[in-house]
Amino acid sequence: MRIDVLGVGFDNITMDQAVAEGIRLINTPGAHYVVTPNPEIVEICRENQEVRDVVNGADLVLADGIGVIYGAKMLGTPLKQRMPGIDFAQALMAAMARDGKKLFLLGAKPGYADEAAHRLGMRYPGLEIVGTHDGYFKEDGPVVEAIRDSGADVVFVCLGAPKQELWMAKNKEATGAHLLIGLGGCLDVFSGNVQRAPEVYQKLGLEWLHRLVKDPKRIGRMMKLPLFLVHVAGEKGKKK
Repeated sequence: MRIDVLGVGFDNITMDQAVAEGIRLINTPGAHYVVTPNPEIVEICRENQEVRDVVNGADLVLADGIGVIYGAKMLGTPLKQRMPGIDFAQALMAAMARDGKKLFLLGAKPGYADEAAHRLGMRYPGLEIVGTHDGYFKEDGPVVEAIRDSGADVVFVCLGAPKQELWMAKNKEATGAHLLIGLGGCLDVFSGNVQRAPEVYQKLGLEWLHRLVKDPKRIGRMMKLPLFLVHVAGEKGKKK
């Protein structure tokens, strides 16, 4: 069951259920993709029909931001759990390692994916990382070919929104992978070049605040959150 939040349908499931569904998709013929929208992406979807269709066309739509959780609650249709993309990715890699599945890392600055591959390989013995590519490419063809030739089961696509969502929808079949997951800046963290917010911030849903303090230039993007809540309040008023 999906919960509609300003035109984006979020799967109303727990993290354990999401990981189980991810594993099922990996073992299902065909190409599938997962998106992890936060309020900023929902706002993009409100303004861009193509992006909205791609996001809603994903096999899994997971609520990445605390704002989405608040928004769903305000609308009277609460979601079971907030699921940051990085937490989903970590839980999925643990399960993939047990099954010996193959992973390709795509995105971030040159060198970051390689660093992430090294660190993740040590953290998840049994997980086979079969290839990497940075996010600074102009043509899809060579990247798609590299993924296909690697034999990857899963691709972490870290190109930023909405580029990664559009890229997955366009190229998923051609990659030969069974599951592609849009994960924004996760490779920055997995590579060790960016530190994730302390656990207390994570538990309180305030990772966005920690990122803003570390990088004040993000203020423009962060202003999407109050705008999102204003739009949620307007939608709530329409339902009365």
